[in-house]
Amino acid sequence: MTTATLSDLVAGIQAEVVGYRRHLHRNPELSFHEEKTAQYVYETLESFGGLQLLRPTENSVVARLVGERPGRTLAIRADMDALPIQEENDFEFASQNPGVMHACGHDGHTAMLLGTAKLLAGMKDRINGEVRFLFQHAEELFPGGAEQMVEAGVMDGVDAVIGIHLWASLPVGKIGVAYGPMMAAPDTFEIRVKGSGGHAALPQETVDAIAIGAQVVTNLQHVVSRETDPIDNVVLSVTKFSGGSAYNVIPGTVEMLGTVRTLDPEVREKVPEIMERVVKGITSAHGAEYEFEYQFGYRPLINDDEVTRAIEETVRETFGDEALEIMRPTMGGEDFSAFQQKAPGAFFWVGAGNEERGIVHPHHHPLFTVDEDAFPYGIKAFVNATFKLLGETETV
Repeated sequence: MTTATLSDLVAGIQAEVVGYRRHLHRNPELSFHEEKTAQYVYETLESFGGLQLLRPTENSVVARLVGERPGRTLAIRADMDALPIQEENDFEFASQNPGVMHACGHDGHTAMLLGTAKLLAGMKDRINGEVRFLFQHAEELFPGGAEQMVEAGVMDGVDAVIGIHLWASLPVGKIGVAYGPMMAAPDTFEIRVKGSGGHAALPQETVDAIAIGAQVVTNLQHVVSRETDPIDNVVLSVTKFSGGSAYNVIPGTVEMLGTVRTLDPEVREKVPEIMERVVKGITSAHGAEYEFEYQFGYRPLINDDEVTRAIEETVRETFGDEALEIMRPTMGGEDFSAFQQKAPGAFFWVGAGNEERGIVHPHHHPLFTVDEDAFPYGIKAFVNATFKLLGETETV
């Protein structure tokens, strides 16, 4: 077959794929609550025929396409969950669930993988080995659905895994590829500074938790600027600082919440120890006590060079050199990394922004949307990467 033939095939299902996306967008469900979403995906896959369907966890779906000859096994993943955001778009297909919205493109991911499954199911005679389509729940909420699916065995026997993310800051027609570290480990922390409260007019009789906490916030920035190598990518953000109840009362306790983002697993392990040393030193110096809790979130997403090279070659061969963007890492997190613990994998971006159409809002924004013209790029990339990674010498 030729690339033009694949373009015709994808064009032939584009309306269906858009329909999948709009149904999902209209009916979003939060992480770990994707009951109707999973059922819709299951029934849609069932209508294609030729697929072995599984429900490895309550809210996920796996479809196996087993070829007529033995070979490698490729897993392709899409996430399905939405976010707790009130949508402000006025689309006909805007969210019908108050306070819940597909504000990160997962509806598009699922729609593209459904389209890919439909096309590849019609090419079963060309498949050497197996393609395993992973429709994952709960990417947005730790501990994440990927880990649960891995524990359920969905990666058993898989030789490589790939996934995509529609990317608002990348225009339609571009596909972003990154070698090595691509997305960060999104860890979280809680700090409580415990002083001794009292009247604001008599500060000498208190151990001022607010003043001490402010020093903690300031000095935590030194973890990045002075305690880690400038070459290492580290982000430490205090995102909540709360304490006090009245203008004339110095509170005895303040609470801080925040996140740490790292790309290097070794750096990641060192950061909480450094942070606690800083917190302990400041509170001790001022006669206060502290509580420090640190939670490791998803692992950093680190792309395998060989699988990434196959994606790069697929993009060049399918769309031309001008479509390829070699991207820098982002400090956002992604639990696709759980699948990479079981098989070499690569995650890549598909451009979904379009300034001319006003599709410019960032992910997790109440006006976020994606350009549906991006979907053929994702499907074509998935189809041709499938044959390349299964060892075919000729793509579709």
